[in-house]
Amino acid sequence: MSVLPLVFTSGWASGINAYAVVLLLGVFGATGLTDDVPASLQRTDVLVVAGVLFLCEAVADKIPYVDSVWDAAHTVIRPVSGAVVGALLAGQSGSLSDLAAGAVGGSTALLSHFVKAGTRMAINTSPEPFSNIVMSTAEDLGVGGLVTFALFYPEVAAVIAGVLLLLGLVILLFLAHRIRRFLRRRAQRREEKRLAGAGLAPPPG
Repeated sequence: MSVLPLVFTSGWASGINAYAVVLLLGVFGATGLTDDVPASLQRTDVLVVAGVLFLCEAVADKIPYVDSVWDAAHTVIRPVSGAVVGALLAGQSGSLSDLAAGAVGGSTALLSHFVKAGTRMAINTSPEPFSNIVMSTAEDLGVGGLVTFALFYPEVAAVIAGVLLLLGLVILLFLAHRIRRFLRRRAQRREEKRLAGAGLAPPPG
């Protein structure tokens, strides 16, 4: 499948910012910069909704702890978006190749989503907000740059996406301790709120 490299790259990018992928592909297709984008992604209503949600994500993604809540809510949305975009890029005939492209896009999006969400959990163990802003900005620029590059050099972009995905998974393993600490702190805060609501004193320590 000649479209598979683009599907893989768009899947990686969807796991990080699905709305940016839909918006970019739709704009590039609507302006005639590429013929690889299906008409369904170029519709005005799709572009407007993607643009609004992209702005919402741009804000939520830069606020400590809010970004992790946003990531949790998108655990299903991002892989589904990656699968749908992948299937649309391959065609809309419902053939086996379309389904395979959807599976590649969805599974790649799921892996990159886990990398993004896990990395943010680790970053949120730090009290300062600047690392969230820097990381979010870098992710947005990376998604925009690589998706644009993939439309003209899909094979090279797919290799870059694959390297970034592998590197992200390795980093995630090294950050596992900080992620566990983040989850413990979040569970403790929920327990303290529950006890406070019930009028009970929080447990010591």
